[in-house]
Amino acid sequence: MTKSHLPARTLIVDDEPLARRRLRTLLAENRDIEIVGEAANGTAAVAAIVEKRPDLLLLDIQMPGKDGFQVLQEIAGQHQPVVVFITAHDEHAIRAFDVEALDYVLKPVIEDRLRAAVQRAVTRLREQHRGDLSAAMTRLLEQVRPSATTSRIPVRRDGRVTFVPAAEVEWVEAERDLVKLHTARGSHVLRMTMAEIDARLAPGRFARVHRSALVNVDCIQEIQPLFKGGYVLVLRSGARIRSGRLYRSVVKGLI
Repeated sequence: MTKSHLPARTLIVDDEPLARRRLRTLLAENRDIEIVGEAANGTAAVAAIVEKRPDLLLLDIQMPGKDGFQVLQEIAGQHQPVVVFITAHDEHAIRAFDVEALDYVLKPVIEDRLRAAVQRAVTRLREQHRGDLSAAMTRLLEQVRPSATTSRIPVRRDGRVTFVPAAEVEWVEAERDLVKLHTARGSHVLRMTMAEIDARLAPGRFARVHRSALVNVDCIQEIQPLFKGGYVLVLRSGARIRSGRLYRSVVKGLI
């Protein structure tokens, strides 16, 4: 059997024993996978990765001590497997893809969803073995750092994570502890604060015009002055966004 067709040596990392057992059960009959070990926390995960050098890492994010992102930062430069995050917390999705995780599976894990993620990982590994593996690893390692702006936004929908290009977002509004992305094709709700989404969107393209509103400047059709120095921003879609007093200078900078 050639190296590109060997089973993917897989390490399961999760602090919940039942979660690890479920992953083992779901993958038991998958001939493309060989489970080489488990780890119950971030420290144990780092040691196991360095020792066993797995091809594929099924990695929980929130764990005692080191979280999943800290695990990746610590192994950078030593060994870099293909990573599939498996977690109950969808608010980490953007950062997960910023570090170029191959996939992001939400708990409770659905068998078909896990199978699809693992198959993608196996395909990626075979492509890497056929191509320049070292170059691919270097590119991945360069991404394991605190995330900056993003060109696409992961959105949870029907148990899956889909992507909304940032350029398609016309404006963002805060809804209590959520944010709503408005696009020409509909709206998407994320469990995220306005400050967090603001940090993810390119400052040259998006402007904070109110404590509860971000606007894509390319979508602004008209800016109407109001009494006492306020403004209304009219978007191409017809949406009307009123600016806040604290953001007056930001709107002036758009004129």
